[in-house]
Amino acid sequence: MQEIFPQLSGELLSALIFDLAVVWGTRIIKVLVILFLARFALRFGNSMICRLFDTNGQSALLPENKAKTISVLLTSIWRYFVYAFTIILVLTELDIFDIGPILAGAGIFGFAIGFGAQNLVRDIISGFFIILEDQFSVGDFITTGSYTGVVEELGLRITKIRDFSGELHIIPNGHIEVVTNKGRGSMRALVDVGVAYEEKIDHVISILEDVCVQFAENEPNVVEGPIVQGVVGLDDSAVVIRLSARTNSMTQWQVERDLRRLIKNTFDEKGIEIPYPRRVIYNRGNDKGAELDG
Repeated sequence: MQEIFPQLSGELLSALIFDLAVVWGTRIIKVLVILFLARFALRFGNSMICRLFDTNGQSALLPENKAKTISVLLTSIWRYFVYAFTIILVLTELDIFDIGPILAGAGIFGFAIGFGAQNLVRDIISGFFIILEDQFSVGDFITTGSYTGVVEELGLRITKIRDFSGELHIIPNGHIEVVTNKGRGSMRALVDVGVAYEEKIDHVISILEDVCVQFAENEPNVVEGPIVQGVVGLDDSAVVIRLSARTNSMTQWQVERDLRRLIKNTFDEKGIEIPYPRRVIYNRGNDKGAELDG
């Protein structure tokens, strides 16, 4: 009898180990298959979204910025959905928990969100209305609060803005209350030119008008103008003359730089003096003033 029981115990242990190996081996194989299918679904979905909205800017269905915005949004939603569904399937396959109680607890989960995740819900709702009302899109130059920059990503929960210094600002959509969109429609280029008081203003304005005509002929980004608005200031050492133009979106800064360069070159050719600070010092001893440049 003593020889039989150890033999039976060894056989039971071997059988138990074999059964566990078969069961868990099968589960691990199924988990690997689930992960492979999830990876395939993620890539396939992203590819279909990119083809549908043609993020290279050649889509005839939507403008380029709008297509990029919707493409990034749908890609994000699809990624979260695949991740969540994959985690549920893997945990269920490993017999960690059953999916039934999760579905049954959906009401409790929604109740918890109402109390503990108000900010999350507010961000998502705000993001939904930003996209629905087309307040701004990817690629638009906007100002919201103390942040100004180009929208790099617009999602349901957050918006990413990169400013001119290269810093990336990640803003929850629920914190976006007022938005100034500077990337829609034509923009205004504004150039103030200072000339010395000794110059004849009418003559300077005439030269600037010729500059405007020449500039408009050679600048494709100018939609309207430029025009000389006239004298807008009498500063300490200069008469300020303002020029303005309407330009294509996001090109106003380049237009302003090019216009200033042309004005400077023209003033040099025409001998128009650009003022510099001056000081007049009076000597009380002889009451004669000496004018100094500084």
